[in-house]
Amino acid sequence: MTRNFTIILLLLFIHQDILSQIRLHVFNAANGSPLEEVWVQHQQSGVVRLSDEKGNVGFSDLKNDTASFILTAAGFDTRLIGFTMPMEDHVIKVSMDETMVTIEEIIVEASHLHKKEIINKLDINLRPLQNAQEILRMVPGLFIGQHAGGGKAEQIFLRGFDIDHGTDIQLTVDDMPVNMVSHAHGQGYADLHFVIPELVEKVDFSKGPYMAEKGNFTTAGWVNLKTKNTLEQNTIKAELGQFDTYRLFGGMNLLTSGAMDKHRSAYVASEYNFSNSFFEAPQNFNRFNIAGKYIGDFGKRSTLHVGISHFSSQWNHSGQIPNRAVESGLIGFFGSIDPTEGGNTSRSNLNLQTMTSLKNGGLLKNQVYLANYDIELYSNFTFFLEDSINGDQIRQKEKRKIMGYSGSVQTSHQIGAIDGELHAGILLRHDLSQDNELSQTVNRLETQNQIQYGNIRETNLALFIAEQLNLSRKWNVEFGLRFEKFYNRYTDHLKNHALSDVSSFNIYPKFSACYQVSRTMQWYWKTGKGFHSNDTRVVIQKGGKQIAPAAYGADLGMLWKPANRLVIQPALWYLWLDQEFVYVGDAGVVEAGGRSQRMGVDLSVRYQLTKHLFADADFNYAKPRALDAGDGNFIPLAPIFTSVGGLSYQRPNGFSGSIRYRYMGDRPANETNSLTAVGYTVCDLQLSYPIGNLTIAAQINNLFNSKWKETQFNTMSRLKNEANLVEEIHFTPGSPFFFKLSLSYGFNKK
Repeated sequence: MTRNFTIILLLLFIHQDILSQIRLHVFNAANGSPLEEVWVQHQQSGVVRLSDEKGNVGFSDLKNDTASFILTAAGFDTRLIGFTMPMEDHVIKVSMDETMVTIEEIIVEASHLHKKEIINKLDINLRPLQNAQEILRMVPGLFIGQHAGGGKAEQIFLRGFDIDHGTDIQLTVDDMPVNMVSHAHGQGYADLHFVIPELVEKVDFSKGPYMAEKGNFTTAGWVNLKTKNTLEQNTIKAELGQFDTYRLFGGMNLLTSGAMDKHRSAYVASEYNFSNSFFEAPQNFNRFNIAGKYIGDFGKRSTLHVGISHFSSQWNHSGQIPNRAVESGLIGFFGSIDPTEGGNTSRSNLNLQTMTSLKNGGLLKNQVYLANYDIELYSNFTFFLEDSINGDQIRQKEKRKIMGYSGSVQTSHQIGAIDGELHAGILLRHDLSQDNELSQTVNRLETQNQIQYGNIRETNLALFIAEQLNLSRKWNVEFGLRFEKFYNRYTDHLKNHALSDVSSFNIYPKFSACYQVSRTMQWYWKTGKGFHSNDTRVVIQKGGKQIAPAAYGADLGMLWKPANRLVIQPALWYLWLDQEFVYVGDAGVVEAGGRSQRMGVDLSVRYQLTKHLFADADFNYAKPRALDAGDGNFIPLAPIFTSVGGLSYQRPNGFSGSIRYRYMGDRPANETNSLTAVGYTVCDLQLSYPIGNLTIAAQINNLFNSKWKETQFNTMSRLKNEANLVEEIHFTPGSPFFFKLSLSYGFNKK
C-alpha cells in the first residue's frame, strides 16, 4: 500500500502545467513577510486569483498589451498596479501597507472557492484572552469550558457536538497536529496551552468534513493557528489581576531590521503565568512557555521555516461539584469536595517546513515535525461511590512522542478554456504512547489499583488529491478524494505484555461548488465523507471494527453583501455519524455510542456602523439526536442554541476596545432530557490605549458578575457518609467578575 501511495504521489508531482506569463509576489510593506489570501483581479479579463502561502499568484495567457491588477486584503490598503506586456521579468513584487480592517474590503466575488475562513490579528487583539485555547472562541458557534483549574485542555462545543477535548474537531498550529490519538484522558485530546497568544498572527478555520487536505477528527470542522513569521516590534508585557493572577511576556527579534529585506527573520518569545484563581481552594496554577521561529530563503525559490517551543504547567483544581453539596451548604459555590485534584503536563515541539515556488507557478510544501509530551492528571468525579473509605480519585498518565511528515503540491493548469488548480499530498504520522495508565489513587500519593496500563503505537498514512475547476465566471467546483490507512498496536502490561494489532483502509470523497449570483452574492454547497478515529484500546477489543467510523455531511450556504458595510452569511447543515465505540478514559471501559445525526442553522452578521465602530453577531441552532436509542434519543450536553457577538471600536493609534457577550442555551444533560444543563450569558470588556511606546490595557471577564456554571455533567456520585448514590448535575463554576490590567512596552519596530 505504501508503494502505491508513493507512485501516485510522484505522478502528481510530475504533472505538467501551462507556464504562467505573469507571477505577482505580494508582501507586507511593514516587515517583508508574504501575504496569503490576497484577492488579486486581472482587470482586463476579470479573472480573480488568491495568493498562496508564499504570497505568490500567477496569471497565464495575458493577451493585452497592457495589464493591470487590483489587490485587496483585509487590514491592508487596496493596491492598483499596471505595466506593459511583454515583460522581461515575469515576477512582479507588490508591497501592501497595513491599515485598519474595514468590511468594505471584504470581497464576495471570486473565481476561487472560499475553502476556509480567516480570523486576523486585529480580531485577536480585541478579544479578552487568558491563553491560546480561548482563541478558539472566535470561531463562530464554537464554545469552550474549563473544568480542571486551567491546566487541562478545555472542553469544546460546536455544531451540536459535545466534542469533549477534541474528538470531533481537528486542531493544528502551523499545520502541526495538536489532537492526540488514544490519549490517557480521551480520544483526540487537544491542549493548545503551549501556544503564546501574542504570537498568533491569524486563525484559519472551516466547518464540516469537506476538505480533502483535512483528515482525522475533521467532522464538526477544523482550526489552524498560524504563528507570526516576525514580530512587529520587541515587546515586554506585565499583567496583574485579581485572585493572585500574574503574567509576564517578552518577545524579541534576533536579527536586524534589514534582515527581512533578505527574506530572513528570527525571534524568541516567552511567558510565565501564575494564578490561585477564584476557587476557595488555591489553585497554585503556573505555566511557562518559550518559543522561537526562524525563516530564511535557501536557493532562489525555497524558504525554510523552523519553529521550536516548550511548555510546562502544574496546578491544583477543585473539580466538578454536585448541586446538592452547594444547595445544602456543605460547600460554597466555588468550593470543593476533593481539593487534591490537579496535575502537571509539558510539551516540546520541533516543526520544520519548506515551501518552494515552482517555475510553473505552483507551490511545493514539505513538513517534518516532532513532539515530546507528558501528562499526569488527577481527578475525582464520583467522590466515594466506589471506595467509601479512600475515595474515587483516579490518575491518568502517559509519555508520548509524535512524529510526522507531510508533503503536498499545488499547481494551476488549464483544461481547454477551463482554469484548474490541483492540490495533492501525502501524510504520515506515528504516535508512541508509553505507559498509558488509568489507576485508582489516594491524595496523589498512593496507587490503589491499576485499571489500564500499557503502550500504544498508532500509525496513520494518508494520501489526498483535490481538483478545483473554474467552469465559468459564475461556477466553480472542486472534487476531492482522501485515502486513509491506520495501523494500531497495544501492549498490555497488565496481561504479561500481550500484543494486539489491527489495521484499516478507507476512502473519503469530497465535493464543493459555488455559484456567483452577482457581485454581492455567492451561493455554495459542500458535501463529503469524514471521520474521527477511535481509541486503539477500543478497536483492539472490537477486533479492528470501526477504527474510523464514517461521518457524512452537507452544507448549503450563502455569502451576501447587501450593503457596502454589511456582510451576512447563513448556512443550513447536516451531519450523520456511523456507529462509534467510545473508550471512556475515566473508567477504562468501552461503550457503544450508536449512530447519530445533527442538523442545524448558522447565521453570521458583520456590520460596520462607522469608520471605527464594528458590530458582529453569530447565531447557531442545532438539533442533535441519537438514532438507535428509542425514546431516550437526546445527546447529553450537546448545545442547542448559542450566540456570540459584540461591539468593537478600533483606532490604529488611539483608544480601542470591545464589549462582547456569549450565550449558551439550556441543553439536555441526559438521554431522556429529564435533567437540564442550565444555560448562561456572560459579558466581557477589553480596553486599550497607546501612549508612545507604552500600551495600557484593561480586561474584565464577566462584566456583570453573573453566577454561571461553565461546565456541567450528569454524574452518579456519593458523598462521604451518604448512604445511597445520587444521580444529578455536577458542575464547575464559571469565573466571577475578574479584572486584569496590563502594561506593554514596545521598542525597535521593524
